[in-house]
Amino acid sequence: MTTDLLLPGTTTMDAVTLHVADLPGMTDYYRDALGLEELPGDAAGTAVDRGSPALGRADTSVLGRGRDALVVLVHTPGLPAPAPGQAGLFHTALLFPDRAALADVVARAAQHPRSIFVGSADHLVSEAFYFTDPEGNGIELYRDRPREQWSWHGGRVAMDSLPLDPQAFLRDHHVEQAPSTAEVGHVHLKVGDVPTARAFYVDALGFEVTAQWNGAIFVSAGGYHHHMAMNSWGSRGAGARAATIGLGQVSIVVPTTQDVDALAERLRHHEIPAQHDGRTLRFEDPWRSLLEVSAAT
Repeated sequence: MTTDLLLPGTTTMDAVTLHVADLPGMTDYYRDALGLEELPGDAAGTAVDRGSPALGRADTSVLGRGRDALVVLVHTPGLPAPAPGQAGLFHTALLFPDRAALADVVARAAQHPRSIFVGSADHLVSEAFYFTDPEGNGIELYRDRPREQWSWHGGRVAMDSLPLDPQAFLRDHHVEQAPSTAEVGHVHLKVGDVPTARAFYVDALGFEVTAQWNGAIFVSAGGYHHHMAMNSWGSRGAGARAATIGLGQVSIVVPTTQDVDALAERLRHHEIPAQHDGRTLRFEDPWRSLLEVSAAT
């Protein structure tokens, strides 16, 4: 793919929006289990300016670390839970700066009575721990190894899922400390099939493929190991998503409005409908997962 068809190298992920049935309970969970802070509605980057209708309302909680919003919870009563095999969110991955910060949040999450621990892994590029929140949304807590330790071959980064002993990790790295910074490192989605996901997220949006294995594709901008991933492990053949609790929106930030304009043109070329207000694009992937791409400046 030529450079002018790629997302800028400084593209980042923004807060993930979730539709929730129990707003107080889910707010308590993300605050107490993950150590996030409740932020004012306008703290979710420039999301209010981007016209996201949920923010700033009494039925919404914005949670993050410091000034950075990580999760937006929108009370959406009356929606069912996602059906088995439906496309949607696999996990939101929160990135921490070092092992001590990661160990701190993993210990907190593991001790929370409403957390479900589902595993851990050494991915070569990162070390990760996986949980499920009280309404079934996947969460990854991870830290990256230094980029100079990543191994690239033919434009693909070496990743694996090697054993990572959580008790040994906490024993070696957990110390009481003040909450660190954190960011949304990547978002992993469930899709109906990987070729369609590649056509959308790579050919149309402009991510680059960094890895593809075991029924999943990993994509990034600027040489990161992945900003997004899509798998069909439990959702092969899934069609358009029904209205349920769970994933509401994936948000992506590009540097400038010119980058938003360039993406809008690519979407038009690929006949993908989008709402474009000059600063923000909002559109759906082939499974009706909503994405928003906005300009940082």
